Amino acid sequence: MAEIIQEEKGKGKHKGKKHPPHIDMTPMVDLMCLLITFFMLTTAFSKSKVMEINLPERITKDKPVDPPRIQKSRTLNIILGPNDKIYWYPGGVSPEDYNNLPPVTEVDYSPKGIRQLLLERNKTLAKRIADFKQQVLEGKIKIPQDSVLKAIAQLKKVDDTGPIVLIKAYKKANYGNFVDILDEMNICGIARCPFVPIAWYEEKMVETAAGIAPSAAPAKN
Repeated sequence: MAEIIQEEKGKGKHKGKKHPPHIDMTPMVDLMCLLITFFMLTTAFSKSKVMEINLPERITKDKPVDPPRIQKSRTLNIILGPNDKIYWYPGGVSPEDYNNLPPVTEVDYSPKGIRQLLLERNKTLAKRIADFKQQVLEGKIKIPQDSVLKAIAQLKKVDDTGPIVLIKAYKKANYGNFVDILDEMNICGIARCPFVPIAWYEEKMVETAAGIAPSAAPAKN
């Protein structure tokens, strides 16, 4: 609040002398303390959300890299298709099978769709993670709360039973499908789920299953 101090007039003709306005800063100090407390409490619970994405290793021309060896029995190919559909098939496709491609199975993002498939394939690792969390809650395993995620990551790292999910995207898949499939991977505790480019024969497999007219082949020079 501002306060103007003015001297009283005497009996003569002299006018009162005006002093500069005086501003009381006490209420402002109280307000600043309240604002600082408010921001301290609100920002303490605000944490940035990070989505982990496993991308394939970048290969340069001058540094040839041998492709990783993946067990066909553990490989699960997931293709993000159009209209919020997912197509999957196990194992891989060899060059001998190009003229007789295997069929793909269509599922969706419901709990009885892709999630049920992932849980069935990853039941061994999922049980280990669930048992570990239960032992932490019961106090049988004493570990700091901020170290629980690191311990779960270690369980995923040493696992050799869960599926190796290769996530691929058809050209008509949307960005929301990427977010949804990553959420399903986290929910099901999938340890290895890299994004890899889709092959031409996999596009053909999706188009056959979805009833889409096949894309025109590129012109040969």
